[in-house]
Amino acid sequence: MTELPSTAKAVIIGGGIIGCSTAYHLAKLGWTDTVLLERKKLTSGTTFHAAGLVGQLRSNANITQLLGYSVDLYNKIEEETGLGTGWKMNGGLRLACNEERWTEVKRQATTAHSFGLEMELLTPKEAQELWPLMDISDVIGAAFMPTDGQANPSDITQALAKGARMAGARIFEDTKVTDIEIEDGKIRAVITEHGRIECEKVICCAGQWTRTFAKRFGVNVPLVPMEHQYMVTEPFEGVPSGLPTLRDPDRLTYYKEEVGGLVMGGYEPNPIPWATDGIPQGFHYTLLDSNFDHFEQLMEQALGRVPALENAGIKTLTNGPESFTPDGNFIIGEAPELRNFYVGAGFNAFGIAAGGGAGMALAEWVKNGEPPFDLWSADIRRFGRPHFDTDWVRTRTVEAYGKHYTMAWPYEEHDSGRPCRKSPLYDTLKSQGACFGEKLGWERPNWFADAARGETPKDVYSFGRQNWFDAVGREHKAARKAAVLYDQTSFAKFSLKGPDALAAMNWICANDVNKPVGTLTYTQMLNDKGGIECDLTVGRVAHDEFYIVTGTGYATHDFDWIRRNIPDGMNCQLFDITSSNAVLSLMGPKARSILAAVTRDDVSNDEFKFGTIRTIGIAGCPVQALRVTYVGELGWELHLPVEYAHTVYATLMEAGKPHGLVNAGYRSIESLRLEKGYRAWGSDIGPDHTPFEAGLGWAVKLSKDIPFKGRTAAEEQKAQGVKKMLACFTTDPGVVLLGRETIYRNGKRAGWLTSGGYGHTVGQSIGYGYIRNPDGVDAEYVLSGDYELEVATERVPCKVQLSPLYDPSMSRVKICT
Repeated sequence: MTELPSTAKAVIIGGGIIGCSTAYHLAKLGWTDTVLLERKKLTSGTTFHAAGLVGQLRSNANITQLLGYSVDLYNKIEEETGLGTGWKMNGGLRLACNEERWTEVKRQATTAHSFGLEMELLTPKEAQELWPLMDISDVIGAAFMPTDGQANPSDITQALAKGARMAGARIFEDTKVTDIEIEDGKIRAVITEHGRIECEKVICCAGQWTRTFAKRFGVNVPLVPMEHQYMVTEPFEGVPSGLPTLRDPDRLTYYKEEVGGLVMGGYEPNPIPWATDGIPQGFHYTLLDSNFDHFEQLMEQALGRVPALENAGIKTLTNGPESFTPDGNFIIGEAPELRNFYVGAGFNAFGIAAGGGAGMALAEWVKNGEPPFDLWSADIRRFGRPHFDTDWVRTRTVEAYGKHYTMAWPYEEHDSGRPCRKSPLYDTLKSQGACFGEKLGWERPNWFADAARGETPKDVYSFGRQNWFDAVGREHKAARKAAVLYDQTSFAKFSLKGPDALAAMNWICANDVNKPVGTLTYTQMLNDKGGIECDLTVGRVAHDEFYIVTGTGYATHDFDWIRRNIPDGMNCQLFDITSSNAVLSLMGPKARSILAAVTRDDVSNDEFKFGTIRTIGIAGCPVQALRVTYVGELGWELHLPVEYAHTVYATLMEAGKPHGLVNAGYRSIESLRLEKGYRAWGSDIGPDHTPFEAGLGWAVKLSKDIPFKGRTAAEEQKAQGVKKMLACFTTDPGVVLLGRETIYRNGKRAGWLTSGGYGHTVGQSIGYGYIRNPDGVDAEYVLSGDYELEVATERVPCKVQLSPLYDPSMSRVKICT
């Protein structure tokens, strides 16, 4: 064995496709002092038994782009390295066998068009011409993506490994990592059974071993191994060599051609978790015992689609464990718990499809300290407190696996592992008809059912207007006409304290937070490209203390972003106080009257202006009242110690009776904010969007001589103009907008919707999306075009505007006609 180096710039742990791809891309970026360590042999973990289907389309544009990068790489890696990969761009078919599935497929086709992919809709007969082995008696239609394909997982990994070596990286097999040396919170070295390698950065691509290994160093990686089976047949007559891959989600199965036979597998609704007490020692290049009884449910489905399988000989039934995650997406990025510890794992059986792109993204993340584009849906920081518990992770992951091929309903909620985190008002609100959703483990009221109207607090999913539409309409109208009370206890809440708190916040925040005590500031936090990393509210509660409020799902991400960007040497400390405070949001034109009835404090506009924070008393409780709104109405967020939640809630509801106060949920918040034009991080804004593109330039302190992170990029963009701009689109109320619908300007594709919904005040469907033009975009360009939206492959006319549809301060409802 070649002697291990004593130092390296980066050490990669794991020699599957993700690790080898990362080594390849780091070396290509000039990091030739990169070392990959594999405890046994390359591909010996899970890569060697992967099925090897490569599909590209996902619901997220950047994940789709990442998978598309994989395809581009696989098209050229064989020529570069001289090693065969088994890569065939033979296209991919997806079937629909009922009307709801056909709607889903058509919406997926529109998403493909939005993201610049070619996806064709076919008749059953046209699909059968591409895949002559299948019975089409129950098929309604199909989608075909010609750039999908298949690969040999081991071969393509070996090609990436050779490419990495050719570019200067070093790969060591049979070299087990036993420890990581950490000193004062910093990685110093990787310890192996053959020696120590000093390094600053570690990239853990250890597949199903990643969670246990990372946990030793305080890093949480929410994944668990699951058994996954597929069958390989002997060659049989009628199998063309260029057969496309086939996904038949209504029968839960997939297929690809393999040397004249077929590979067939699927995602059963009752999967089997593996290694619940830990992965056995020495497990490598090892398969599990075939479970024919469990596989029979998929075989029965497959025989209905491919009758010829009944007489085909079975070569193998492969049962190999693979790592899956609670939300069905992979895990990538720098761990929030340990600087310079990166993760690429949990690929949910599409590691081959993602391998090329994930390795590229990880390499750039390691080199530059940030990903090449917004990868929030796969970012390790999307997880939080519930995900430290392996039993909870496994419970939720079993459900996610079982839904792999089920219908991807709009607004669908998971059922498992609930309830987990509850507001003090959970039982009270449940008794009043709350239908709860879940985010980061928190139970949150989505809407309230009225038993007197025969409503049941349970979602009934469809691609049309869902059963909660009328209930949400009532809550929406109450917010506009009277008042509503939201339980938003799940908000993430931080406290930054210390002599340098102001200096730190003014560096991290794009807006100016150097304001008097008692002032609220809405601000973004930018990366060095000017992209929006955080979107939150900051209250100055003391000379040296700030109260920070952000969205539920962004708790880990935003805390990590703030903490890591406090300049070195500054004396201030950041605390997560989310669990300490309940939050009741009182919103609507009657909110002041209700609040005035329960407190002796003056809540008049003169004494309690918008954008301020004060402590007031309600029923013996000291309440931090924030005059702010996300629904476009007069209102306050009332932050209070959790032990007072019941008392304050009851007091407000009693005082609100004469004013028409009602409970309301998060789905009405979404409807209300769309009308008012408020942006949502994670959809309308994010790291790939700047304030000037999103219409938020007013919240950037460029007019003040204050340095802040992202200022240089913001100044350049303001001076040069933008190439995309967020706009509002309205269309007929019968059109259901969900986001990702394609925007056409003057007949040409110009972007896609980032969010969609319905405005119950304006009586129209509403969407937001960026209009793109490489030559530049301004207000005149946006407003001068004629627009259509592609919705489930059908083009519908729409109107565009840049100002809010609804603005109570101007007593205006603006409807585009």
